[in-house]
Amino acid sequence: MAQRAEERPPYEQVAASLRAQIMSGDLTPGTQLPSTPRLVEEFGVSNTTVQKAMTVLKSEGYLTSRQGKGVFVRARQPFRVEVGSYLVPSPGGYSYELLEIREVPSPTEVALALGSETDDRLLLRRRLLRHNGNPVEINWSYYPRELVAGTDLAEPKRVPGGAPRVLAELGYPQRYFTDAVSARMPTKDEAELLELPNVPVIRQFRTVYSDDDRPVEVSILVKGSHLYELQYRMPV
Repeated sequence: MAQRAEERPPYEQVAASLRAQIMSGDLTPGTQLPSTPRLVEEFGVSNTTVQKAMTVLKSEGYLTSRQGKGVFVRARQPFRVEVGSYLVPSPGGYSYELLEIREVPSPTEVALALGSETDDRLLLRRRLLRHNGNPVEINWSYYPRELVAGTDLAEPKRVPGGAPRVLAELGYPQRYFTDAVSARMPTKDEAELLELPNVPVIRQFRTVYSDDDRPVEVSILVKGSHLYELQYRMPV
């Protein structure tokens, strides 16, 4: 099978190689990059190409310049976020900031997942997840209005135990969820809330099911791809 020719500009190829080394930990946080002449020799490209690659990686938050000292790898490794239906708040750990709670028409993809109509009204809880004070994720959680009306989920407040507790008390315990994971560039609002450089976001479209495979919640989770990774733990 013939290999496809590399179509990316040389500076993007250099940036991709260095980015992969940073993400894998081969270039550790705080490491000083080799000089431009050494990178020119290593990659067999021009000085201008290396400089353009450095500019891209700086704009994405992978590299930083120190006046008079050189270019260094970002200060910290990606944080691995455990994948679960609810992350328990704790001092110095996870915390939630409630951004809004309101009734909304069902977005098309959410309606399909819940088996509802697009003109059905859903309860939306939008939150910002932080870890140790740093913004990690924006979370849009949708619930059938008739299911959660009058419960803690419908109130503009934090909910101890989260949706798992409330749904269990209603007789709809969460049994499992499915994630559809994709990547895209962030919206302006997402970039501001998550304090993102010019990087894509990871998007999880999550459907939570109760007994008899009944969908009881749909969540859309968006987090930066440069400092956060998803960690799944599943039985084999």
